[in-house]
Amino acid sequence: MSAEALLQHLEWTVIRRLDGLLQGDHRTLFRGSGLELADLREYQAQDDVRHIDWNVTARMQTPFVREHQEDREIHAWFLLDLSGSMDFGSTDVSKRDVMLRFVGVMAKLLMKRGNRIGALVLNPAEPEGYKYIPARMHRRHLLHLLHVLETSPVTQQSHQTRLTDWLRKANGLLKRRSSVFVVSDFMGAFDWATELSALSQRHDTVAVRLADPAEISLPNAGLVLLQDSETSEQLLLDTANPKFRARYAQTVEKREQQLADAFAHAGVDALELSTDEDLASALIRFSELRKRRVWRA
Repeated sequence: MSAEALLQHLEWTVIRRLDGLLQGDHRTLFRGSGLELADLREYQAQDDVRHIDWNVTARMQTPFVREHQEDREIHAWFLLDLSGSMDFGSTDVSKRDVMLRFVGVMAKLLMKRGNRIGALVLNPAEPEGYKYIPARMHRRHLLHLLHVLETSPVTQQSHQTRLTDWLRKANGLLKRRSSVFVVSDFMGAFDWATELSALSQRHDTVAVRLADPAEISLPNAGLVLLQDSETSEQLLLDTANPKFRARYAQTVEKREQQLADAFAHAGVDALELSTDEDLASALIRFSELRKRRVWRA
């Protein structure tokens, strides 16, 4: 499917649904960016307590909150992991397909609000390991980004995904406060949490974790030859063996907890996207989660 056909499909099947379900209010998906201090006023019951100005409150002996006005234009950056594991999918939908749909939908929603979008694509097939796409507006720019994601080759050589170096590169490139979506399956070592934390301290950052059901729950398919898409290592596994399935389940549970801890340490919200889940439903669920957190804060 071409980038133009994909975008038209998303506009009819996902974006129209989101416009109806979110009723045009996408603030919970993009909160925290493009804000300028406008004024101070006394605290009211419905105000977000995170906006309390404690210095003024101490002087005045009554709570005051900072009022903000939203800047009409923000920059939104997509940090996109195109390492070898992105082409995996246990059905006809791969993690790269999910990434394409997510970027198409989110970028379109952002551009409808007058914002620019850019990307830093992690791809070991690139000479420097990265492809930088500057932040711009308009449909043609989005189509270019989708085309890059759809057609970029995956290296056939053995490699390791260096998420830490990728995030460090982004921390050096992104000067202006922005909305940042880090889209990856976050496979490999958990040494990236510090760089992700540094990113979240300067930007409104969301970790978009891509997954396939077969990675979470091993299918019972008998003897299976598996090849690691990044190291090319091959293993013959007996997926029907109860002891092996139990060890696999324990390993997955441990990794899921490590991943949740890493996101918590970095101070970012995590949006989980699976190859077998409806994208609009996942975005609505995430929006509601962020909304509840605002009210509890």
